[in-house]
Order: sequence, then structure tokens, then C-alpha cells
Amino acid sequence: MLRTSLDRCLSRRTAAAVAATAIGVVGLIPLAAAPASADGSPTGLALAPLTSIDGVKPGGSFQLPGTFANKGATDLDKVYLSYTVTRGLAPRELPSNCTRYEIGAYDENPSHSTAVCEFDQTVKAGSVYAPEKTLKLNVLDHALYEALHVTVATHDSGGEDGTKETVRGTGPAVKLTELPSTTPVRDGNVDHPDWDGAGVPVTADNTADFQATDVRLKGRVGDTVALDAGFTNAGPAWVRSDLGNPVAKVLVKMPAGTTVTKASGACSKVAAGSYRCDLANFWINEKDAVTYSFRLRIDKAVPGTGSVTLVGEERPYDRNKKNDSAAILLDVDVDGAGGSTDGNGSTGGSGSTGGSGSTSTTGGSGTASAGGSGSTGGSGSTGGSATTGSSTAGGDLASTGSGSALPLAGAAAAALAAGAGAVLFVRRRAARD
Repeated sequence: MLRTSLDRCLSRRTAAAVAATAIGVVGLIPLAAAPASADGSPTGLALAPLTSIDGVKPGGSFQLPGTFANKGATDLDKVYLSYTVTRGLAPRELPSNCTRYEIGAYDENPSHSTAVCEFDQTVKAGSVYAPEKTLKLNVLDHALYEALHVTVATHDSGGEDGTKETVRGTGPAVKLTELPSTTPVRDGNVDHPDWDGAGVPVTADNTADFQATDVRLKGRVGDTVALDAGFTNAGPAWVRSDLGNPVAKVLVKMPAGTTVTKASGACSKVAAGSYRCDLANFWINEKDAVTYSFRLRIDKAVPGTGSVTLVGEERPYDRNKKNDSAAILLDVDVDGAGGSTDGNGSTGGSGSTGGSGSTSTTGGSGTASAGGSGSTGGSGSTGGSATTGSSTAGGDLASTGSGSALPLAGAAAAALAAGAGAVLFVRRRAARD
């Protein structure tokens, strides 16, 4: 979900109403007309209908929508067009009357950017307008499931919480041009006549390869060793899905002859020696690694291996399914000549270790939240760096592994979260009142 911005004078009561409306349509695309006043009277600013944008190519660009009408009864002295985009998109050659804000990842939000263009000219009542020169967005190499949120308002939307950089456009200033009054526009909204906003899903023609990580453990009977299991998004695309729908889940099957003495707080026991692990956030950046840390006691030397398998939602963008599962190999030193205790006997995996938490080894500025037996956030902005996992049955209890791997769980379709930016857009504006 994206944070965007609203008129600083927007009341808290109006903000709460808009937020409630937006929350009710998460997972839907708010392209339909906004509710007008009951008596059909003019309602102020209103955008033209928007449609989804599909099949854009990384390295390419596309034009930004920007048509709107002043359906109110009064001329306006100035308006602002704002464009908030997810991290796979970037404004291109902004005019000097536009400012770009780069916002880092925080809370449930991945990093994103907002471009705000100021039009210091009269916008007549009953007229339709659009920028005289269409603005464009670049499609970056890591683009896949993106979102664009367009807003027209009577006040400067400015920056927002988490703004890391502000850049003024350098191109020639752009003005608004009046369009025929027959140009289609949506109805305005009586609850907020001084602004209108809508979200658009943008889908790029790209792929992302999720790769489960092989792990090798070594120890003696009676040793307790550390197991770091997980996967990496090898890219080239980052992956984003609906809030509440993680981009992937991981099923960890322990090697035979071992007992889990401490499980990752992001993982829940689903069977003897088997754990399903979640991501806290609903995105994973390209090249990010997600790790879930366990501690295993070696009870006896028996043949067999464990496994790390990607399960959960379907991943149509991941065309290489051969690396969706990896082995956990346990080498038990039966002669007592080798092996390590206290969790120092594990090698391989993603190279990151820890108690019972999950760690992302690369990425942006992700945040961490603890739950169950605890999870530790790395530097990444993926859910792996901040798994929420609450302690469920067997979370920290001893669990004995068995030899055979569980079958892959059924996949669930992942839906885009486009246009939900109005919720956070309102939240930030309301905090300034």
C-alpha cells in the first residue's frame, strides 16, 4: 500500500471517511466514478476515467494520465497534479513546475516516489483540462507488478513521512490546456470536492526467479546446531502483492533423527519436524535473501535429508521451478572426531545466522517486527527481513523430524494491490491538521 498526500487542510473527519472507503476496496481497482452529491449539484475536482496499463517493457516508458474537470461552481486559481508510483516506475524528464519526492520503505510500505506538478493558472468552473505536454514514466529493469496513483487537488501535496530526497524538475514548465467540455470525466465526490484520486495497476513484461537455498549441517549425536533455511529472489524483477498476501511461503522439513529445540518466530509447526514460514511484508526486492533460523539437536545418526520448499501463492512470473526446492544435508560424525556444538556446525544457506529469527541479507531499509520466538530484520525491505510470525503449536517446543518430505502445498493466486494508496494518502494528511 502506498502513502500519498492530500490537502493539508483536509479535516480529520473527512480523512477517516475516505480511509474507510479505501480500505473497503483493497484488492479492487478504484476506477469507477466517485459518488456525487445526492441532489446532482456540482462537486468540484474530478479525474477522467482511468484504465489498467498492461505489458509495458522494462527499459521503456508510457504516458501518464492527467485529464480532470472542475465540476464546481467556482473558478480555481491553482491546482496540483500528483503521481505516486511503486519502485519499478520512475518519472521521466520532469518539468520545472514539478517536484519529485523519493520515499524509503517503512512500516508496511515499500519504497516509492511521488511527483507533484503545480499549475498556477485559472481553472474555470465547468471546464476540462490536461497538461499541454503529456508526462511520462520510465519502466525500470526490476518492474513487475506496479501501481500508479493519480491525484488532482487544490493544495500542494508536498512530501510525506520517510521522504529521503526531493528533486525539482529541470525541463521546461508545462501548462494546462483546456479540452472540449464533452471529454469524459468521472463524477466528483461531495465528501472532498477539493481533490480526487484514483489508482491504476501497471503490469510489466518481466520475470523473477525465486531460488530455495541448499544447506549443509555437520555435528555429532547430542550436538545442537544452527539451521538457516530460506530462499533468494534472483530477479531481475522485485515482486509485490496484496497487503496480507505474502509473495511466498516456505516449507522447511527437518532431517531425520533431529529435534527442533528452537524454531523461527516466523514459522509455524504443521507436522512433526515440518514448519511453514511466512514473510511479514507483501513484497521482496530483487536480489534479496530471506532466512529462517532454527536450532536442531542431533538425536541419532540415521540416513535421510531434509528440504526447503517454496509453497503458497502461485508465481506465474517464476518460470524456473527446478530451484523451488533445496536439500538440507546433515553429516553426522559417528566417530566423534568432528562436529560443532552450540549452533556453530552449519554451513551453506544464505550465509546469515541467528537465534530463532528470520533475516534478509540484502535490500533497502526494511523494518523488523518481533513475534513468537522473535524475528530479526536485516537491511532488506522484504518480508523476510521482518517476519511477523506468531508462536503457534510447536513454535518453541521440541519437534522430531522424519525422513520423507511433505508434498508441495496448494498454491493460492496473488492479486495486485493497486489504488489503495488513498488510505495512507489520507492518513498522512490528516496527521498534519
